[in-house]
Amino acid sequence: MNPSPREPLSRSDFPGPAGRFAPSPTGDFHLGNLRTAALAWLFARSTGRAFYLRVEDLDRVRAGSEASQLADLATAGITFDGPVLRQSEHTPRYAEALHTLESQGLTYECFCSRREIAEAVAQAASAPNGGPGTDSVRLYPGTCRDLSDDELARKRAESSREPAIRLRAGVSEYAVEDLLAGLHVSPVDDFVLRRNDGAFAYNLVSVVDDDFMSVDQVVRGDDLLDSAGRQAYLASLLGFQAPVYAHVPLALNAEGRRLAKRDGPVTLAEVPNAMRVILGSLGLGPTLEDALRQFDPARLPREPWVVRPQ
Repeated sequence: MNPSPREPLSRSDFPGPAGRFAPSPTGDFHLGNLRTAALAWLFARSTGRAFYLRVEDLDRVRAGSEASQLADLATAGITFDGPVLRQSEHTPRYAEALHTLESQGLTYECFCSRREIAEAVAQAASAPNGGPGTDSVRLYPGTCRDLSDDELARKRAESSREPAIRLRAGVSEYAVEDLLAGLHVSPVDDFVLRRNDGAFAYNLVSVVDDDFMSVDQVVRGDDLLDSAGRQAYLASLLGFQAPVYAHVPLALNAEGRRLAKRDGPVTLAEVPNAMRVILGSLGLGPTLEDALRQFDPARLPREPWVVRPQ
């Protein structure tokens, strides 16, 4: 794996089928991050797939995080194929996908603030049947969905910020088959595709990148399970084949919250034999090679891993 390619990447750099690991460079990995990376590697390698690394650096980035994360993955023995894809170097591809949706009338401008959205959702929730014209409360209740030309012009004139661009969803839910969770129906609202600060949103870039990288298997934390329906639906609108999903249980602290640096020794550098500990929590090990020979998704734990202080 070449960790720092800067030449333009193409689809030919990512032959499929493939799995991927896609961290955000916002700090050091903890045991939960590395456990998800190991599981994604095991799912991919056990099914003969390539395994790619994508750095999701369109949002917050902490200086030095990418280098430390790459070093941790190498130390852990998690190997990758092909070059590293950094999202910050591929924004024209996201703009092209957004233009495709816009040209089909599948987007609209949204001027709502977070507070206004929260208030509108609360109001819709208190209305009979979850609000007029809906079977259930939408996560975003469509406040700006059907603005008239005059209303749109007034919003543009009055707003001190650029509008977000939302998907004009044609469904309120979408089903995916998850390898661990089974059939899962996710709510689908008019989710954001481009934020009002101009940054492309996670749901759009993740779908576009998975298609570009020939990723047909997505293994990630089960806190993202409800995102799968949105992303599979968006993939269908863009003419992409949605991947197979496997959402794995998170690592939690003793209080049942998501594992974080404040929970004590939780990084690779702080925990002796960290990968042995991680694989042991899965009933596998003691090395990745051993784990790969033993790997059976049907035997994976379905409950969160509670990490106790060392």
